[in-house]
Amino acid sequence: MPSNAPATENIIASASSTPVFISIVLVAATVLTGLASGAIVLYAHTIMPGLKKTDDRTFVGAFQSMDRAIINPWFMTTFFGALILIAVATVLHLGADRRSVVPWLVAAFVLYLVVVIITMVVNVPLNDAIKAAGDPDRINVAQVRDAFNESKWAAWNYVRVVAASGAFVILAAVLTLNRR
Repeated sequence: MPSNAPATENIIASASSTPVFISIVLVAATVLTGLASGAIVLYAHTIMPGLKKTDDRTFVGAFQSMDRAIINPWFMTTFFGALILIAVATVLHLGADRRSVVPWLVAAFVLYLVVVIITMVVNVPLNDAIKAAGDPDRINVAQVRDAFNESKWAAWNYVRVVAASGAFVILAAVLTLNRR
């Protein structure tokens, strides 16, 4: 029986190099980056300032609850999917007729990679520590809140805001350039 593998590979390669497919990947990367940026920005301008004004028990309990809730398929797909799709969009733009935007896509990728790294190195360990502290009714919530280090979490979140927003703006600009 003859193998259809080369024919299938040619169809896939052809489809992945079509302008429509390339545009879909770029739009998806932009949308996911915008959604992830929005979540990060929401923490900066609403959630953390609101929690800052609460008592220790409310802070610890609310933060634990929100952090448990955000670990879900929707957010994880958005957060990590953005990085993956920016990388795919960059690779798809390596063709001679699209190469001019590659440096911008690389910049967006690097900015968003900074977001992922900060999240994994700074925010997630702090989040995990506050969750591991236990039930707010059974722990010293003042001690847990102090150990959480709100100011560190918030300061690094502002860096994530700038990097994620920068990546989003670059992707939006690339989308605009691709329409011309």
